[in-house]
Amino acid sequence: MKSITINGSQRESVGKKSTKALRNAGQVPCVLYGGDKPVHFSAAELAFSKLVYTPNAHTVVIELEGGTVFNAILQDIQFHPVTDNILHVDFYQVFEDKEITMDIPLNFIGNPRGVRNGGVLRKNKRSLRVKALPGNLPDFIDANIEDLKIGNKLYITKLENEAYTFMHPDNTVVCLVRRSRAAVTVDDEDEDEDADDVPATETDDVAAVKD
Repeated sequence: MKSITINGSQRESVGKKSTKALRNAGQVPCVLYGGDKPVHFSAAELAFSKLVYTPNAHTVVIELEGGTVFNAILQDIQFHPVTDNILHVDFYQVFEDKEITMDIPLNFIGNPRGVRNGGVLRKNKRSLRVKALPGNLPDFIDANIEDLKIGNKLYITKLENEAYTFMHPDNTVVCLVRRSRAAVTVDDEDEDEDADDVPATETDDVAAVKD
């Protein structure tokens, strides 16, 4: 999985006044959990743009002044209700030998056969929660939906991988193709295309009138 580096400064004071002063200076107060004790630090708000405003999942490398480095994942983020500015960020420290749980986005591959026949694709999931060692976390989970016909469902069991474990029931439906009013009843769409390509011919009665 790709990682994003955030440079920060460890905070000596965590009171309300110092927190307000940080925000006024364009800094975001942050806390890193998961280690021996919480680590309070601050970082520029612009540093979070590639981490927050993206559908992709990333791990985070936190580099503090003095050379201290932590590997982490984003745990929680708070936004201002009016300005939408970032107010606070929580991180969780990760270790290479300890499994973590994280939401991974889905990457749907192909145009379902059922959609080509007039059906409608319904995506029940946009991401899936997985549990794995940090080194085994994927950037995204591929879901090939090319062969789905009208009425077919893609279950999470079809996406299983030895590198990680899904934190969902086995009967979880990732997506399905629903029937619509315009749906073609036959599966072989080539038959419909061939029928449309046959030119109309005049009947004997019409031809006789023209003569």
